[in-house]
Amino acid sequence: MEFAWVYTGNQPIKLRSALKQRGVTSSLIKVAIFHGGQMTINHEPKWAIDLVEPGDRFAIELPPEVPNDHVPACQAPFEIAYEDRDFLVINKAAGVATVPAHNVAVQDSLVNRVKYYYQKQGYENQVTHVATRLDKDTSGLVVFPKHRFAHAVLDDQLKHHTVKKEYVALVSGRITITHGYIDAPIQRDPESFVKRQVGLDGKAAVTEYWLTHATDQASIVKIRLHTGRTHQIRVHFSYLNHPLLGDVMYGGPAVMDRQALHCQWLSFYSPFLGRQIELNAPMPSDMKTAIEKIESINKRDAD
Repeated sequence: MEFAWVYTGNQPIKLRSALKQRGVTSSLIKVAIFHGGQMTINHEPKWAIDLVEPGDRFAIELPPEVPNDHVPACQAPFEIAYEDRDFLVINKAAGVATVPAHNVAVQDSLVNRVKYYYQKQGYENQVTHVATRLDKDTSGLVVFPKHRFAHAVLDDQLKHHTVKKEYVALVSGRITITHGYIDAPIQRDPESFVKRQVGLDGKAAVTEYWLTHATDQASIVKIRLHTGRTHQIRVHFSYLNHPLLGDVMYGGPAVMDRQALHCQWLSFYSPFLGRQIELNAPMPSDMKTAIEKIESINKRDAD
């Protein structure tokens, strides 16, 4: 797969530097040099130290990616929210894991499903890169970069917090603050391999939220994460004594079959298209029904 640009600078620059300006990492350059790819200037193979002149076309060609034979493909369907040459974004249903579980005999996760999809489509790159993840029982948008360059781009954006995600959650009880921050470090629960908790020895975690509707039984909140800790939203609202509906692990009432959490909006930059990609995922039916009930009670109480 080739990625090419026209150099618009005023002074000659080394090919390595020109590529890095476009987001090409040192590891990708090594892949091109040592694993069957190449770098070119005006369609001629060149070395990383060769000079790119103003107006030159420069490019990197990366070899096809071979899939891991130990990851089985699964024919189960999924909903595509967006796809182009470089990114696949899925609206994940609740109950489907993002990545395979090592302790489960039947491997059915988005990674397994995407592997089958890539095989069916006959894509050049067959490795299922995943850049963002959601808990098994959380629904919403998940990004699969379709090659190692796109994965490197998303990893850099995640590192610099420029990938934006917005969630909707239904939490127990009445939230009284219309706009708040939860700034509380998160660590492993010493009594559980899976569960997390707020603790002084944890890693920094910040959750911002806006109240949409509230009743005595439940509240609807819109959420943006400023960090990406495991179970962050679930842990933080449990810490506030407002655990998510259905989130039995963190003390939520068992009024739904899963935690009421949905990643409804996602924004990231595609350097390949030169534009921001913004996506919305419609509310799943179980949460939509619960939201309508909360809004109805809220309206009745207001009247």
